[in-house]
Amino acid sequence: MRLTRRSFLQVSALSGGGMLLGVYTVPKASAQQQPQQTPLAPNAFIRIAPDGTVTLVSRNPEIGQGIKTMLPMMIAEELEVDWKSIKVEQGDLDAKYGLQSTGGSRATSNNWTPMRQVGAAGRQMLIAAAAKTWGVPESECYAANGRVYHSSTDRSLGYGELAATAATLPTPDLQTVKLKQASAYKIIGQRTSSVDVPDITTGKPIFGIDFTLPGMLCAVYQKCPAFGGKVVRANVDEVKKLPGVRHAFVIDHPMEVGPVMQGDPGLQPGVAIVADTWWQAQSARKKLDVQWDEGPAAQQSTDDFAKRAVELSKQPPARTLKSDGNVDEALQSATKVVEASYSYPFISHAPLEPRNCTAHFKDGKLEIWSNTQQPARGRALVSKQLGIPESDITIHLLRAGGSFGRGLTNDYMVEVAAIAKQVGVPVKLLWSREDDMTHDYYRPGGFQFLKAGLDSSGKLVAWRDHFVSYGDGDQFSPSASIAPTEFPSGFVPNFAMYSSVMPLRLKTGALRAPGANVHAFVMQSFIDELAHAAGKDPLQFRLDLLAQAGQDLVTKAAKPKVENEPSPTPAGARPQAYDAARMRGVLQLVADKSGWGKRNLPKGTAMGVAFHYSFQGYFAHVAEVAVTTNNALKVKTFWVCGDVGSQIINPSGAEAQVQGAVIDGLSELMAQEITLQGGRVVQTNYNQHPLLRLAQAPQIQVDFLKSDNPPTGLGEPPLPPVIPAVCNAIFAATGRRIRLLPLSKNSFSWA
Repeated sequence: MRLTRRSFLQVSALSGGGMLLGVYTVPKASAQQQPQQTPLAPNAFIRIAPDGTVTLVSRNPEIGQGIKTMLPMMIAEELEVDWKSIKVEQGDLDAKYGLQSTGGSRATSNNWTPMRQVGAAGRQMLIAAAAKTWGVPESECYAANGRVYHSSTDRSLGYGELAATAATLPTPDLQTVKLKQASAYKIIGQRTSSVDVPDITTGKPIFGIDFTLPGMLCAVYQKCPAFGGKVVRANVDEVKKLPGVRHAFVIDHPMEVGPVMQGDPGLQPGVAIVADTWWQAQSARKKLDVQWDEGPAAQQSTDDFAKRAVELSKQPPARTLKSDGNVDEALQSATKVVEASYSYPFISHAPLEPRNCTAHFKDGKLEIWSNTQQPARGRALVSKQLGIPESDITIHLLRAGGSFGRGLTNDYMVEVAAIAKQVGVPVKLLWSREDDMTHDYYRPGGFQFLKAGLDSSGKLVAWRDHFVSYGDGDQFSPSASIAPTEFPSGFVPNFAMYSSVMPLRLKTGALRAPGANVHAFVMQSFIDELAHAAGKDPLQFRLDLLAQAGQDLVTKAAKPKVENEPSPTPAGARPQAYDAARMRGVLQLVADKSGWGKRNLPKGTAMGVAFHYSFQGYFAHVAEVAVTTNNALKVKTFWVCGDVGSQIINPSGAEAQVQGAVIDGLSELMAQEITLQGGRVVQTNYNQHPLLRLAQAPQIQVDFLKSDNPPTGLGEPPLPPVIPAVCNAIFAATGRRIRLLPLSKNSFSWA
């Protein structure tokens, strides 16, 4: 939410003497008109009841990243209330909140100033109300712990007593309200448990999968195993006769399956089964007999993609993304040239909570309860696909049991909306685990063919990358692109980034740290190869490389065109300067914390280092890894150092985000992959696409290097360096260089 001259505070009185305070944006057509003081809905940012109860609203979807706690912390700090006394509510989709989305690790940077301004404005109004009540200057009053005090007489009034008066006062200009100094913070910077912990631990139904409505039916939706296939025939009449089944019908929605799929293509054809319980619907599904027209996607296979990538690598690249200096000449004159090819697979988001959504269509209006990360995009998609005006669609936000980018796309929301529209009663759609894994928006696989040159002193002087990915012509498939700014772009005098693409008839999308989660593996692993080829310490080689920055680190190359890419853009690729000093800082800190180069490790144990900048965060990792003679791997300790600005808002939540990123990265590292045979996804459950087990988790030490920069997010930037740090440690311990993921393809397993 960015506050502009067209944004303003609006305050209204609650019945019984309370106060509502929120930020509103004047519609463009009426920007010059005087705002009307109409009554607010009871879900503005701040609500103060006559009894003094303060309720704060969190506007962004909560998917486990802690936003429902962090945003109210910012408001509460400036409002001067006791954190333990407040209530927090999740806001539904509403234009008055501005952009409501989770993705791109942008919540902190987008809300750091606006949320504090809202709290400060509320505090200022309550102080003004007290001063008016006592007939004293506002300068003689101050607020603390939900009360306003008069300095000279020590009189005080609670916020509940002042709310009605405050609601009648002029609202302050948000740009001029006085914000607290960091040294005065009482809430920001303190370890704070999630506001949902009591409900989670007592089993209250706060997740989407738990949601129910009176008279609700439960649905499953069977789609073609090959993406985009259509129903030829289905035995729906027989299925209708099965126990508990109320409805069974074919949804024959047209879908175009091209060589580059849209970011959110919407409703796929399929068969809906609606029953009294989900188990009855799922059991009836096993009796479903469908003949599919699988379409062009059925011709795809993982093996064919790999063969085609090698063929393309031997041909002239289709496009030049960036070219600095003269790479060919620099390679010819280099003292040492290193070549390597890297590849990584498609993987699934695999959240613990499979996709689910509840909808009720009545009297032409649609009400939806969803755990989406992008509620506005979901509403727009439903409107477009089903022909229901957006003004007739209400979206309620529920907590998600993990998402990692899966909720950026809203196919499941469209499915339940289509079913509910036909059935006419509340319907809850729940995907099975197999649905979730075989109908994902997958993290795209890819291939990179690298060649680099070192001079006689071991300095990196040339870098060539032929990036082979998925797309068509000048379009990449969603999240399958690479930014021309990708490190070490700007740090090598002769640098070339090329690309070629293959057609892909499959949904792809953003997975936690999209783009960065694979490019860091490739770049940091190859840099490690170069360090060893130069005979230099890998960490010092990186410090030296960071000192080679050119004068202009903001690329002037056009960002690759991506068809209907969901926000945020891939790879954190917004053109902006790469602050080498901040990266050197975290790299030096992680060296110090891990004792890099100062510890004697037993045979078969070694340390690996990696760093990466993405989504406004600078992170450097060191992994200590032990490898047995039979390739059993134990990641013993992870040191993580990050620079995300001047303030960690909630240290408890911040550490949890970093620890979760390490666990996530290790899960991806060992055995996660999605493969295609005849256009069908082979992996269907966690036994084939496993998550890290508790016994396999390392000790994780997290340190933050505070810098003089505005605070930024933590959901994504700690993840990218995880995989290369481990792979580089494996090389140091065994001499085996990992260029192919997952590790299970290299005969490794967890110890």
